[in-house]
Amino acid sequence: MCICDTGCQKPLNSAFAYVTVQMHKDELLELHDHMVQIKDYFADLEDVDSELFDPYEELDVTPNDVHKSKSEHKHAVFVLGNALATAMSEDEFSDAGRIGKRMKELAEDAESKL
Repeated sequence: MCICDTGCQKPLNSAFAYVTVQMHKDELLELHDHMVQIKDYFADLEDVDSELFDPYEELDVTPNDVHKSKSEHKHAVFVLGNALATAMSEDEFSDAGRIGKRMKELAEDAESKL
């Protein structure tokens, strides 16, 4: 189900569509910031691969980079979302694993539009 705070009960793919279509840049920056905080938590855990977040770090797009485009932040959010879902997943068939796979697809799509 949807991850937004409105209780809309939409399928998860609809929530991703919200990020890609309707979200304003300031909302996207706030989401990006929250996701970085979650990343920092997972990065501190001993059982999480230290290289998991390298693809995100290599983008060099942080929530503080307000001068970067909305498309760059959207791509960063999807790359980070993929890494976070991978960190939480038990395997590719778990809920987090499926979310990670979808985030990867969305990241690739966002990258093609940069």
